[in-house]
Amino acid sequence: MIGTRLKAQPGINYLSCDLESKQAMVQMDITDINLPENTFDVIICNHVMEHIPADTQAMSELFRVLKPGGWAILQTPISGDTTFEDASFQTPEDRLRQFGQRDHVRIYGRDYQERLSSVGFDVNVDSYVRSLDPEIVVSRGLDPDEDIYYCRKPA
Repeated sequence: MIGTRLKAQPGINYLSCDLESKQAMVQMDITDINLPENTFDVIICNHVMEHIPADTQAMSELFRVLKPGGWAILQTPISGDTTFEDASFQTPEDRLRQFGQRDHVRIYGRDYQERLSSVGFDVNVDSYVRSLDPEIVVSRGLDPDEDIYYCRKPA
């Protein structure tokens, strides 16, 4: 687990947050982060945004708590060019049918980069995983089609 490895590193202050998970160090709503602005040097947020109805608010909050010059990896599944969302799909069954998972509220497209940029991030989309040996991809449990969304808060 990445949290265990990060906590073991000297000089790193690690904090995990989640709205519901008891495994998180702190229960917190990503759309209303109860921390001062410019708190973190680095944020890692993997496969969360597709679950958040107010995703722009969550992105804005992550931008707010990131220090100037700080960076974030904000991963999410991507399919196609344009994000598909429809708030009328409310039941888990509807969401499973429309978004492929009971608790997803959208399917992001490659326009995810623009959505992140719209709140202030400088975004670089990196296809690093495609440069790896396929055996490494499998052994590390990586998705060979998932780009890295590397976001910086301007200094």
